[in-house]
Amino acid sequence: MNHRFYSLDIFRGATVALMILVNNPGSWSHIYTPLEHAPWHGCTPTDLVFPFFLFAVGTAMAFTIPRLQVAGNAVFLQKVFKRALLIFGIGLLLNWSPFIRWDGDQLVVKTLGNVRVFGVLQRIAICYLFASLLVYFLTPRQALWTSLLLLFVYWLLCLFLGRSPDPFSLEGFWGTHIDRAMLGNNHIYKGEGVPFDPEGLASSLAAIVQVVAGYFAGRYIRQRGQGGELPLNDKAREDLLYRMIAHLYLAGFALAAGGLSWGLVFPVNKKIWTSSYVLYTSGLAIMILCTVIYLVEIKKYQGWLARFFDVFGKNPLFIFVLSGFLPRLLGLLRVSAYLDEQGNKHYLAPFGWFYEHICSPLFTDPRNASLLYAVCMIIFYWLIARWLDYKKIYIRV
Repeated sequence: MNHRFYSLDIFRGATVALMILVNNPGSWSHIYTPLEHAPWHGCTPTDLVFPFFLFAVGTAMAFTIPRLQVAGNAVFLQKVFKRALLIFGIGLLLNWSPFIRWDGDQLVVKTLGNVRVFGVLQRIAICYLFASLLVYFLTPRQALWTSLLLLFVYWLLCLFLGRSPDPFSLEGFWGTHIDRAMLGNNHIYKGEGVPFDPEGLASSLAAIVQVVAGYFAGRYIRQRGQGGELPLNDKAREDLLYRMIAHLYLAGFALAAGGLSWGLVFPVNKKIWTSSYVLYTSGLAIMILCTVIYLVEIKKYQGWLARFFDVFGKNPLFIFVLSGFLPRLLGLLRVSAYLDEQGNKHYLAPFGWFYEHICSPLFTDPRNASLLYAVCMIIFYWLIARWLDYKKIYIRV
């Protein structure tokens, strides 16, 4: 029986919506703490968004890999490498976009000399590629042990190649120096105040396992949640789903607990994507996905919230790319100007004008205005996603 799990689409769509929420505040200076990343060690709700997206990439793989196995190795390799290269290339173009910038009162072309090489899409591409190769060419048992070995080796690399006194600090992390040596400071993210890339090459080693974890969860759902080839009545299917999510809940709890325990010696940290972080966030992703399966597949909840997230899940990568590209493109438009306290002239782009003149006047607490703006951005991109869904336009990479 080929049952489609609507809950997986909702989980993926909710992750995209949360990515838009945390990436588009009205002001980066006014954000509620749960909507900020942990300063270094630790994990906030915002730190769950990206690993959940990688996990969702893995669950989707569990339904596509079997078809590619039937098609053969040549077809598999062509499709996987092509998709990974496209996603990586789109990420590079997004970092370079909108390809021109203001220099005073003139528009000049942005050169490639300062374009960041890595990023969210680039990490997705790398992790998707290597996770696909791993689960395709290895048996499930081999893939599982290889994934655990990757996490353990990454821990040892961080521990022994890191710099004293703290190998898990920004400057002590071995990957920081690998990225700087390979790419040069001009091509590395500098959001931490120094050249350091949270989506750098070294930390991708552990992030690959995030996708593999999603694959195993999706594989279990596909195999145990469909009842094989025999038709099931509603009661039998419900019992099957109860057993499936009970097992997954236990696995998720064990992973999350294992991640927290490992975190005592290898701190849970998104920015260097530690092995403990992979286990902890994968465990949480499994438990949350099980909750969605329970509500949607067993309790048959398909209300407005489910339909809202499902729309995002239909075009996830396109909506994410659009949410990154459109603000940069509109940032070239100058709709108004103002002088700061020092008499310096600044310009407002359309989205900036909306925040300053619509959102900010509504609240005395600027964090509320910033949150309102982010929610408006979710609604704005949802309308685009809804229109695409209405027109049956699904943009695949």
